Amino acid sequence: MQFHDPKNMSISIVLEAAELLEHFQWKTKKEAQNYIKNHKEEIADEIADIAAYLFELADNLDIDLIKAMKNKIEKNRKKYPVEKSKGKHTKYNRL
Repeated sequence: MQFHDPKNMSISIVLEAAELLEHFQWKTKKEAQNYIKNHKEEIADEIADIAAYLFELADNLDIDLIKAMKNKIEKNRKKYPVEKSKGKHTKYNRL
C-alpha cells in the first residue's frame, strides 16, 4: 500500500467536490433537475472521483469509513433529535 500525503488527498477531495458543484452552480432546483437528466454520467464521474480520493484517504489513515459514517450518524442523531430539529436549520446548540 502506498501512503499519500493526507493534505494533498484532502485538497484533491475539495477540488473534485468543486468540479461537482460546477454542474449545479447558479441553477434553480428545476434547472438542476433538467440538467441532471442530460448530464448524469458526467455528474457520476465527479462523484466517483470524490469517492476514490475519500476511500484512499480513509485507507491511508487506517479509518474504517463505513464505521466512521455510522458513528457520525449516531452523533448527529443525538445532536439533532427529530422532535426538536425536524424542519429547522437551527444549529444543535440552539435547539
